[in-house]
Amino acid sequence: MDDETPLTGGNTTAGVVRVGDTVRRPAGHWTPAVHAVLTRLHDVGFTHAPRSHGLDDQGRHVVEYIPGPMAHPSLPGAVPPDLREVGRMARDLHDALDGWEPPSDARWHTAIPPDGADLVIHHDLAPWNLVLAEDRLVLIDWDGCGPGTRGWDLAYAAHGFIPLSPGGPSPLAAGQALRALADGYRLDEAGRARLADLLAPRAWSMFTLLEHGHRTGAQPWSRLWDEGHGDVWRGDAEWIEAQAAVLRAALDVA
Repeated sequence: MDDETPLTGGNTTAGVVRVGDTVRRPAGHWTPAVHAVLTRLHDVGFTHAPRSHGLDDQGRHVVEYIPGPMAHPSLPGAVPPDLREVGRMARDLHDALDGWEPPSDARWHTAIPPDGADLVIHHDLAPWNLVLAEDRLVLIDWDGCGPGTRGWDLAYAAHGFIPLSPGGPSPLAAGQALRALADGYRLDEAGRARLADLLAPRAWSMFTLLEHGHRTGAQPWSRLWDEGHGDVWRGDAEWIEAQAAVLRAALDVA
């Protein structure tokens, strides 16, 4: 076997290593379902996800290694991904999984209950899970995928990629970026209204997860709370609420 190189940078999963042109991840009860999702995406020609190769002889999940920098943290001088392209990728992902039936015994590892269960979604569609490969964008870290809604994924993507934060672009610029994401997704009028309604609740859902972890000692959420992530998410949620009118107007939502 090739030498193992630890891969760092994530907040929630330890023990991830690179072996040659593969990544080995600790497996869990969710791994068969994740393998089924990635296999479905490969079978229908979705090129924005790594291939899954099952388990290795140590029981780890083996997925394709995709070379390239991450969208976050970005390298000095790096050009961020185009939000219309991110929107197109998200739309292609959801279309590929809409109507697909997961295995009847699928078990998932989603951290936060979504607002519905229309189709399988990524649940962490964000720049820290996006590889800027030479020829395409590639979404990684699928351990938390599971049932959800298009809007739930898209609201989280909007928060991370724009970002929707007091330290991010001005409200008007954030609105323009949000519109670009929605345009890339080809989001219809009802979808835009639903996205506008979900922006703040999706951010608050992360704060609630971290606050609950702090109270119960559940890891890694308790550690992330202690590192200040809870305050960040609360500030972001409050900023989104304060700028709701500007963001809704950018989406042409009354």
